[in-house]
Amino acid sequence: MKAGNCTSKNLQNMNEMYPEKFATEDRIFSHIHRGDRIFISTACGEPQYLVSALMNYVQSHPKAFFDAEVFQVWTLGLAPYADEKFKCNFRHNSFFIGKNTRNAINKGFADYTPIFLSEIPALFSKKIVPIDVALIQTSLPDSHGYMSLGVSVDIVKAATEQSSLVIAQVNSNMPRIHGDGFIHIKDIDFVIPHNEPILEYTDSTDNEIAQQIGQYVARLIQDGDTIQVGYGSIPDAILTNLQSKKHLGVHTELLTDGIVALMEKGAVDNTRKTVNRGKTVATFCMGRKKTYEYLDDNPFIEFKTVDYTNSPLLIAQHNNMTAINSALEIDLTGQATAESIGKMFYSGIGGQADFMRGAVLSRNGKTILTIQSTAENGEVSRIVPFIKEGAGVTLNRGDVYYVITEYGIAYLHGKNIRERAMELIAIAHPKFRAWLIEESKKLNLIYKDQAFIPGKKGEYPEHLEVHRTTRSEIPILLRPVKISDEHLLKDFFYSLSDRSTYRRFLSVRKDMPHERLQEFTIIDYSKEIIILAVKEENEKEEILGIGQYFVEEHIHIADIAFVVRDKCQNSGIGIELISYLTYLAKKQGLLGFTAEVLIDNIPMLHLFEKMGFDIKKRNIEGVYELKMKFKEHNE
Repeated sequence: MKAGNCTSKNLQNMNEMYPEKFATEDRIFSHIHRGDRIFISTACGEPQYLVSALMNYVQSHPKAFFDAEVFQVWTLGLAPYADEKFKCNFRHNSFFIGKNTRNAINKGFADYTPIFLSEIPALFSKKIVPIDVALIQTSLPDSHGYMSLGVSVDIVKAATEQSSLVIAQVNSNMPRIHGDGFIHIKDIDFVIPHNEPILEYTDSTDNEIAQQIGQYVARLIQDGDTIQVGYGSIPDAILTNLQSKKHLGVHTELLTDGIVALMEKGAVDNTRKTVNRGKTVATFCMGRKKTYEYLDDNPFIEFKTVDYTNSPLLIAQHNNMTAINSALEIDLTGQATAESIGKMFYSGIGGQADFMRGAVLSRNGKTILTIQSTAENGEVSRIVPFIKEGAGVTLNRGDVYYVITEYGIAYLHGKNIRERAMELIAIAHPKFRAWLIEESKKLNLIYKDQAFIPGKKGEYPEHLEVHRTTRSEIPILLRPVKISDEHLLKDFFYSLSDRSTYRRFLSVRKDMPHERLQEFTIIDYSKEIIILAVKEENEKEEILGIGQYFVEEHIHIADIAFVVRDKCQNSGIGIELISYLTYLAKKQGLLGFTAEVLIDNIPMLHLFEKMGFDIKKRNIEGVYELKMKFKEHNE
């Protein structure tokens, strides 16, 4: 068979120096024996021509060898060895399942080996999985005889070091990438020159959903963070939302188009990395041709072997390490799978757990798990009461910190099961929240009497979130109350002094049980508004004040009340709350407020007076009944 049109002066020189390595394909493949273990390069680095040539050889020499085992991390391109017609010749064994082999594995025609990617090189070196033949793809050789493994270093370097027979497809389209991926022609047994386009990878999901998730993630990424991002359209959308960040670093398993775009825009400069400062570090790339061209001979980028990039100990050495990955399904206790859908093997363990565990050991590190709220065109919730039977738990309950859907951010670390369930229900798709509430009650995950308002009236109005700074320079987030805020409100109310509690509720009652707290967390947003003044500090929120009004529809006014944490009184939080509530009320078309205020609650009366309302007072047994009209509605 003709070898193709790959030519270069250096390659010609190598041919002259090592003519025995440039044999015919029949002679090369005749060195493969029955029962051999054959390794093929990963994903976009797959030597497509080499795989096709091997299959052609088998078809023309049907008895050349039998029962060869084919190992690969991710089959992105050709996978004819998984075809049932070759079952006597090959048995595919995947470390990470691609779509081209998924059906064969689930039907039992091929195998799947669940393992962390970081541990695969040791499988080879310890001969737990011996490699007899490595089919790889390289760049053209340089004048010294070194070729680059290009976009696929990962476990490929380890396979070449342990294999008895290395066959390389030399492709002038393969970029030469700095780092660990160089191999000398002396260490290659046979060379097959052949040019063809390097495989490209694209993914797609609902762009609006992906962008919304990306915007939430961007809130958590700080200037100077070192990031790791997984694959798919959601991670790409995340990266597009980081373009305004500064001095980001990259230490990742996979390098994507999105990361390269951040490098080109200057958001990634690696100047604050703790390890490999000044370098973007990855182990393989899946992207487009433009990305491959950017990687070619770029000293700003280094590809390391996967046992280096994915080592949790090495990952943990990076200060401010942020690992961002995705999942197929998560249950209300925090268990997540990224590898299977029930009993169906879908992808693999990969390197997700390596990075998630390494990141939480990092100084100021954090982990973010992103997940679209639904699957199958919105018909299935990806947030479920419990992981489906047969699913592999990629991340256990202790691994998961932040979870993000297109409906918000949940923080699970340190939360009990009830709190976790409520956090995740709050970011589930609205049409599945009532179901999740009911299932959680049956499973005793949440309170048996947990209330819930279905439909639009009970949906969290995120658009009402605003940031403010008080007159005493306290930065606060003003946001509506969430169904998952019960524990925060409990802490807030029990922090109040007896005096503050009495002024707010006009009652000597001091307890605030779950039944009473629900009145503040489960509200009909069309009739009532509760706004929290929240202090955000790292992963923790603290309520500094709470303001609310309840609409009396027949007269188009609302009854208003608010209270501020004692330590924060007279700091401007009250005026921010009442100003925002007034803005919302006017926007809603209300004419004014009513309120009941103790006569000796001078600070509260002063706040209302500062707002410029047209106020009418009536003293009833030591309590002012206030009627306050908005000025623009005065006749």
